[in-house]
Amino acid sequence: MAINLQKGQRINLQKDNGSTLHNVCVGVNWGAIEKKGFFGTKKEAVDLDASCILYDDGKNELDVVYFGQLKSKDGAVRHSGDDLTGDMSGDDGLDNEVITLDLSKLNPNVSHVAFVLNSYKGQDFGTIPFASIRIYEGTPTRVSEVFATYNIAKGDNFAGHVSMVMGIFYKRNGEWKFNAIGEPTRDRKLQETVETVKQNYL
Repeated sequence: MAINLQKGQRINLQKDNGSTLHNVCVGVNWGAIEKKGFFGTKKEAVDLDASCILYDDGKNELDVVYFGQLKSKDGAVRHSGDDLTGDMSGDDGLDNEVITLDLSKLNPNVSHVAFVLNSYKGQDFGTIPFASIRIYEGTPTRVSEVFATYNIAKGDNFAGHVSMVMGIFYKRNGEWKFNAIGEPTRDRKLQETVETVKQNYL
């Protein structure tokens, strides 16, 4: 059964059968904004960008996977590509962007793998109807087993923000664990969020 992650919750990457999860997908699903005008309601496309940053024990940035670089240097992290609109016709239940992570292929110097979300056009998170992440085994087109889900509610803490830290995989005593962060940041650009993670979350 999937775990519904709460902000700040830490979990081991153990599957139901006791084995460790190595091949992970982090999927992000979000909706378009409804704008009410004189001639009725229309949809405004939302361009959210999921990114992944790799750090070493010294908090040094080793690599970044985002819409401009779709795979890591070691080949362990891959991005499905940039979604520029979100779900225009309501929630279809499918991920708009997926980042795949093979923990067994990571550069051994990597000790933290952070996943962040940025609003490319600066659209306020507080105006987006829904946004969620899920962690599962499989591929961007096939879900074998959902390991965990993390729903980002449209709450007051997200209003006025255009970036957030979703969560961080971290290595402890040779084993990988996951920390659900789920916190908005004051950053406007991805590189600023990279520094925020380094300063506040590692």
